[in-house]
Amino acid sequence: MLNEMLEHAASIAIGGHVRPDGDCVGSCIGLYQYIRDNYREKEVVLYLEEIPEPFKFLKGTEAIHHEILEDKIYDLFICLDCGDEDRLGFSAPLFRRAANTVCIDHHISNGNFAKENYVIPEASSTSELIYNLADKEKISKSAAEALYLGIVHDTGVFQYPNAGPSTFTAAAELLGKGIDGPKMIRETFYVKTYAQNQILGRALMESILFLHGTCIVSYIRKTTMDFYGVTPKELDGIVNHLRNTKGVKVAVFMYELETEVYKISLRSDDTVDVSAIAGRYGGGGHKRAAGLTMTGSFYNIINRLSAQIESQLKGVI
Repeated sequence: MLNEMLEHAASIAIGGHVRPDGDCVGSCIGLYQYIRDNYREKEVVLYLEEIPEPFKFLKGTEAIHHEILEDKIYDLFICLDCGDEDRLGFSAPLFRRAANTVCIDHHISNGNFAKENYVIPEASSTSELIYNLADKEKISKSAAEALYLGIVHDTGVFQYPNAGPSTFTAAAELLGKGIDGPKMIRETFYVKTYAQNQILGRALMESILFLHGTCIVSYIRKTTMDFYGVTPKELDGIVNHLRNTKGVKVAVFMYELETEVYKISLRSDDTVDVSAIAGRYGGGGHKRAAGLTMTGSFYNIINRLSAQIESQLKGVI
């Protein structure tokens, strides 16, 4: 599928979702490098918002465009790790104008919004899907590094249930390209700045258990983020620490984008489908990991989310 699409396009744009995470960056850079390595005659341009600093070691990140520089119509726009057109952010106009569009994704909430869609909700990551679609013999070391990073981050270093046998096979074969997997995991997944550790400590210290201890929530106001000098990208991972609390089935982490506008991350075990809850309020994601944006006070928002969580926990609590 992938090679056939690429062969019929002279100009190709690649775009991922707003606030790009590891899988978004990994799949986009991995595909970008794959095209650069094997289709040198083709024009390929990558559009993404600013990516987290730890990911900038990847070859190809220096070529990312953070804005639309010209009114261009591409033969093909490939949308990666993105559940709907709005999530493309600034690159959405290029997607709408493109002669052909393809979406490769693994979000269960994906609405199949492109002309061609390759959406596999059971997959560990979009990076694994790119690996499966590519000619494996033609994946270079630099492309392998990006795809391995994407798999690592969307599986929580292979600890989430979405990491199946095919995921470990893909990871092993990518490691066979000569990449330094342990170093990548440490420097992009575990290493945090002093400020990140401080705000993580504060989020954990001020967390609140609710629904008889089956759920936990913490939130960070914009003024607190400003005090510690951290950006939203530096809050990644806090919700996973909350979820690891013994007895907790659902973790909620919220941070304030502007006055009473919160970005919310949800994580769960097998009991609650958080993608259904996020979808109710315009968000999306996976059964065990989802996100959304809501307006209101912290207590108003958590009361609304609590009601949705509780309806799924009937008979459990």
